[in-house]
Amino acid sequence: MNYKQAMKYIEETAKYGSVPGLDNIINLCEKLGNPQQDLKFVHIAGTNGKGSVLAYISTVLKEAGYRVGRYISPTIFEYRERIQVNEEMISEEALCRHLAVIQHAVEELEREGKTHPTAFEIETALAFLYFKEKECDIVVLETGLGGTLDATNLITTTVVSVLASISMDHMAYLGNTLAEIAENKAGILKKGVPVVSLQQKPEAMEVIKKKAEAMGCALTVASGEEASNISYGVEEQSFDYKNYRGVVITLAGKCQISNAILAIETLQVLAGQGFPVSGKALYEGMKKAVWRGRFTVLAKRPLFIADGAHNEDAAEKLADSIRFYFTNKKIIYIMGILKDKEYEKIVANTAAYAEQIITVTPPGNPRAMAADELARVVAKYHPHVTVAGSLEKAVERGYQLADEDSIILAFGSLSYLGELMNIVESRSTIRRDSHGR
Repeated sequence: MNYKQAMKYIEETAKYGSVPGLDNIINLCEKLGNPQQDLKFVHIAGTNGKGSVLAYISTVLKEAGYRVGRYISPTIFEYRERIQVNEEMISEEALCRHLAVIQHAVEELEREGKTHPTAFEIETALAFLYFKEKECDIVVLETGLGGTLDATNLITTTVVSVLASISMDHMAYLGNTLAEIAENKAGILKKGVPVVSLQQKPEAMEVIKKKAEAMGCALTVASGEEASNISYGVEEQSFDYKNYRGVVITLAGKCQISNAILAIETLQVLAGQGFPVSGKALYEGMKKAVWRGRFTVLAKRPLFIADGAHNEDAAEKLADSIRFYFTNKKIIYIMGILKDKEYEKIVANTAAYAEQIITVTPPGNPRAMAADELARVVAKYHPHVTVAGSLEKAVERGYQLADEDSIILAFGSLSYLGELMNIVESRSTIRRDSHGR
């Protein structure tokens, strides 16, 4: 199997959709010798902030000298991003080799009359095989959807469970109330294993406390309200928290202070579980942590920012950051949204802060909302909206509307941000070269 064949195989398995439940992944991993049982995990669930928290934790652990696996989704630039060891993507050779083994196991399962695993289940098993081969000390694992019935939740060797910000999203799968969604996310808790949760809304917090108590899990609650001496910025931020003074992070957005504190509390719990980190490793790792596509600065003058705000809670957090960082600034939006998201709420929460809004169709995604359809929704909230026929045209139009002190902000779905980032960065490189610097 070569890389092209491997990608075709993964693409073909997409037809099996998303099937909540653990039977498929349990059957598949049994065929593979249960590689996950030889690994230790930090398991992260939540609606928003999972990836940022994963980046902080895994980068600090790497700085402390551990061999760290990280499993993430969705990816922005390349498929192989989702499986990394010490921030290096799985090689094409290793991906093809392990996928060939998985394909053989899937064929055996089908011969036995068992259900074909989904793409996510195959990817999860692939990650376990690779992390075992690389002899990872610890794996920082992000759930795909929910918690209880997510394919990642077959693991039994969790060292600490982590709950990032929980809000309304994927209601068709997870429940129609915040309490139901919190119950689903808290499904990753394991008997007697410590859990660290961000301070949640009361309805969600109550569910988490009850679940932790019922399962004998020591619960640590991390609150961004406890940070002090905060210095905000779009390229660097710093804060004090408990005994830590002047913790520097380069991830922007007001919510990142809370995400960073959740990571610090998790690292404190991990130290008691046999994974100590020095103060130096913590400071260095927090500063080096990168999570692209989350309020990420792509270019300056004008400032061009990309953010993956794709649901109501993320849109509210984005609006909060816009008010905080960019009051009285001219702001141009580029918006691309998936049609199964709460697009009306995303638009309603953000439209008021833009001078102009450009809509795009996220390319290559069957769930993409057409740019003209999105424009009709935007028009209900904002008088100045235009449709761009491509991402290149959207970027060009954004630059035409902006002056050097303006802000161009692209958001709505992670699915198109990788391509948009490449367009902006290549345009910036050409511009720098043409100016001789």
